[in-house]
Formats: sequence, structure tokens, C-alpha cells
Amino acid sequence: MNERLQKVIAHAGVASRRKAEKLITAGHVKVNDEVVKELGTKVSAKDIVKVDEVPISKEAPVYYLLYKPRGVITAVSDDKHRKTVVDILKEVPQRIYPVGRLDYDTSGLLLLTNDGDLDNRLTHPRYEVEKTYVAKVKGIVSNDDLKQLRTGVVIDHRKTAKAKTKLIRTNQESSIVSLTIHEGRNHQVKNMFEKIGHPVEKLSRETYGFLDLHGLQPGEYRKLRPHEVEELKTLAITDTKR
Repeated sequence: MNERLQKVIAHAGVASRRKAEKLITAGHVKVNDEVVKELGTKVSAKDIVKVDEVPISKEAPVYYLLYKPRGVITAVSDDKHRKTVVDILKEVPQRIYPVGRLDYDTSGLLLLTNDGDLDNRLTHPRYEVEKTYVAKVKGIVSNDDLKQLRTGVVIDHRKTAKAKTKLIRTNQESSIVSLTIHEGRNHQVKNMFEKIGHPVEKLSRETYGFLDLHGLQPGEYRKLRPHEVEELKTLAITDTKR
């Protein structure tokens, strides 16, 4: 059976499907020793596919949940030689990569896999996976502030979707707030709090869909259980548009 080239690369654990598309159009991919830049190209099991002259091989899909610590890059490599999330999982033999991203100074739940299809679906805007963050922010957050977050604030000329909020505690200098969103714009949580006048001082992602950090400390990780993988796949094929 013939499959699209970017899908084959993603299945091999080389990169996510969107990253594979960029590799193809940039001329990094060869099929049977010929450079291919067309995204619609289909290949069969008999074709030899190379990325940067390295033949790809089909790997069994693996799925990991990491408690990302602060001060670690959400990437496979870093040109500034900073520690990456993949460095933490260096004992994993497969070529895995993070699903989505967390900022350098943000901790919390991060998925890593070599399943390009699942990564593509989980990070696609159409599939609204809820993520809960706990933020320490400057100042005393009021009910009106929380209402703004719940109804949506305008960032870069576009209003955020409705969110769920909970004020955990507050003092004269700062507040701890739980915020649940299903969008995934860059720096969205920080930008939302900035918009209401409460800059983030500390941020952690506590849940991703039904998954949480129970039993893990920062820097620790575990394999997803088979039933968790199946539930994630179900989550990724269910269009939950609100």
C-alpha cells in the first residue's frame, strides 16, 4: 500500500508530520536516491527513503509522559547546547520528540512519542484537548479578573476561547490560579494573565486531557499504559468543537 511521504517519515519516528513536511520541501528527503520536494508524493514499502542521507526504519510506536522541569528546552536538540527534554529520556532507544511544547521556564506534563499521526492530531487546533495550568501571578486576582479569563481576552487581535478558572489562594503580593484551556497558542497562558494585569511569575501544566502528574517528580517520566494510549487516540479522533 502506498502512503504519503510525510506520513512515512513521521511513522518512522524521525519527526512530527508537520516537521516532516518542512524537511521535504527544504530538500532534505530522498526517495530511491532522488531528492523529492513534492508533499503529495506517495511511496511503498519497497522504496528507500532517506532523511539527510540517513535511511529511515519503521519503529514501533512508543509513548512517554514526562514531568518537565524548569530550565529545559522542549526540543530534540538545541543550538545553544541547553538541556532538552529528549536528553532527559536519553535511555529511550527510539527517536522520540515532544508533542507540542512548554516554555523553557515552565514545568509540567509533556508527552513524547515517535507516533507522528498521534502528534499531528493532538497538536491540531481542531482537536480541543483540555490542559490545566497552575500559575503564580503578581498581585491579587479578583473575581472580575477571573471572569475576563473565562469569557476570553483579546490577544493579537483574536479573542481566546472560554476558559475554566479557580482561585487557589492569594496574599498581598501574589495569587495562585488554576486555568484550564483547550487552545494552544504560543505563550497563551502567560499572555492571558498579562492581559488582565497579572504577569506570571511561575507556571506549571498539571493535566493534559485525562492525564496528570501523579507519582512523578520534576525530571521523572514513565511509559503510558496501553489503555492510556488508546484513550489518547480516541481523544485525538473525536472532534470536540465547542
